Amino acid sequence: MRWFWIDRFLEFESGVRAVAYKNTSITEDHNDDYQPSYPIVPASTIIEGLAQTGGLLVGEHGGFQERVVLAKVAKATFHKYPIAGTTLTYTVELEDIQPDGAFCQCTVKDGDELQAEVQLMFAQLDDRFPEELFEPANFLRMLRLFDLFKVGRTKDGQPIAIPEHLLEAERLDMAAPEAN
Repeated sequence: MRWFWIDRFLEFESGVRAVAYKNTSITEDHNDDYQPSYPIVPASTIIEGLAQTGGLLVGEHGGFQERVVLAKVAKATFHKYPIAGTTLTYTVELEDIQPDGAFCQCTVKDGDELQAEVQLMFAQLDDRFPEELFEPANFLRMLRLFDLFKVGRTKDGQPIAIPEHLLEAERLDMAAPEAN
């Protein structure tokens, strides 16, 4: 991901639900530039935060082996646009997952106040799209930054294990001459 629209995961239950938060700031250019002198968080930024939260939930379900992308915003209702400086809580619930994609119900809150309700559809890219979306060692660093493996649990309450292919990529990256 070029930009992070989430800061940390608060909850992460494999194949079920993820809750993440984003501290918004007036110092982020998109907040002030979107509507000068009234720095709201744009709807597109909110949807991207939900997409990153949901995309990681869908991707983790398959051990981060699949290339998951946002395919469609099926529905989006914004009750209020948060102003910069608020903390947004993204809640994504995985409603259905199939070999080629997934459907998620999402909400955004500022404290207890509902900001938005969004339905997202994700696709899992097939071999027609051969390029890798993320370098695996950097992807693992990002997942650790988001505390996914600290808060993440399986359906039976066990900690989510880091997939071996990501650990191997990390070992290779650390052993590379330019890393030393």
